[in-house]
Amino acid sequence: MIEPTDKKRTSRRKFLVGAAGLAAGAATGAARADNAKNLPPDVADWTRNLGEGVGVRAYGQPSKYEKDAVRRTVPWLTATPESSVSFTPLHALDGIITPNGLCFERHHGGIAEIEPSDYRLMIHGMVDKPLTFTLDDLKRLPRVNKIHFLECAANSGMEWRGAQLNGVQYTHGMVHCVQYTGVSLKLLLEQAGVKANAKWILAEGGDAAAMNRSIPLAKALNDCIVAYRSNGEMLRPEQGYPVRLVVPGWEGNVWVKWLRRLKVGDQPWFTREETSKYTDLLESGKARQFTFVMDAKSVITSPSPQAPCKQKGFNILSGLAWSGRGKIVRVDISLDGGRNWRTARIDGPVFDKACVRFYYEFDWNGEALLLQSRAMDETGYVQPSKDALRKIRSVNSIYHNNGIQTWALKPDGEVENVEVG
Repeated sequence: MIEPTDKKRTSRRKFLVGAAGLAAGAATGAARADNAKNLPPDVADWTRNLGEGVGVRAYGQPSKYEKDAVRRTVPWLTATPESSVSFTPLHALDGIITPNGLCFERHHGGIAEIEPSDYRLMIHGMVDKPLTFTLDDLKRLPRVNKIHFLECAANSGMEWRGAQLNGVQYTHGMVHCVQYTGVSLKLLLEQAGVKANAKWILAEGGDAAAMNRSIPLAKALNDCIVAYRSNGEMLRPEQGYPVRLVVPGWEGNVWVKWLRRLKVGDQPWFTREETSKYTDLLESGKARQFTFVMDAKSVITSPSPQAPCKQKGFNILSGLAWSGRGKIVRVDISLDGGRNWRTARIDGPVFDKACVRFYYEFDWNGEALLLQSRAMDETGYVQPSKDALRKIRSVNSIYHNNGIQTWALKPDGEVENVEVG
């Protein structure tokens, strides 16, 4: 489980890069004894009896042997579970698509349970013709399918003051990447007829918090989607069923779930979620507002604290990278805390404002390593170190921490969240 770091432990974690080459230690422990009766040439028990028949599981479930690949929560993060977070098990996944049942959750007033026949989406304000859409109305309109990442602005927010949480699920698990199906927001706004002097829209959700955010009209007309499907099936309740807003590349708080209203205006509304919340507090005491874009970021998901190295020799380093500015074009890997970098292999599809999967194959002889990844997107933006980020932002913020993550791979194969200096 999660391991908050006390001050004493934090000081021990402050490694010098020059000390990265620690002496090689013992091997990764003895391998678990095999169950000989199930290994060739013996006939395994599962081949001697009929299995479960078709139709017993009306909705497919993972194997019981994968029961640990689940979303997890941290109870002390928020006062109530209705305003809390669950984290995607990044260490247990591969490829770029997150299964619907493992997409992280973030709620402000609990999950709204909406009867689809009662659902309505209003568009009003500075428009020629206010409109109201049912779910069936939306499904009858031309569809778009796009793969995008969604990242909470507070992802990695606990790490601003140093290494705190010992698990990639907790340090980076407020991100997922799925295929959304829905209607272009531009199409809906065009049907309503936006006034010439309009510049913003207010998106409001149908949950108990009436979650709302101001979004520039230029973004709404560019690539936003009013979505009702995720990875082919209808949205899950915790992901905004029946309809949510998709705002590619921008902080998750503006991806309003249970979307019920879009109001067009000529200025932002300065709601609670964009004044007292979701602003970046600087060392001067001033706060940056409307920092929508999620900058290039990456993380090694294996090896990581929840996915240690089990043996010496050939190993595969794996991770994810994403950028709200566009496509990821390169990911570099360091085994010595940033002293030397080498290019990782990006495998699989590369989409705009979507996650990519990267790999780096290496032979591990049991020596201690400091593992890092560094992403670059098509605009030339390079993921910064945490120290470089802090020089600009200080440590008073919660949001938009895209600093380079360091994992210390120990001689016994265990991995720990650390920082280098």
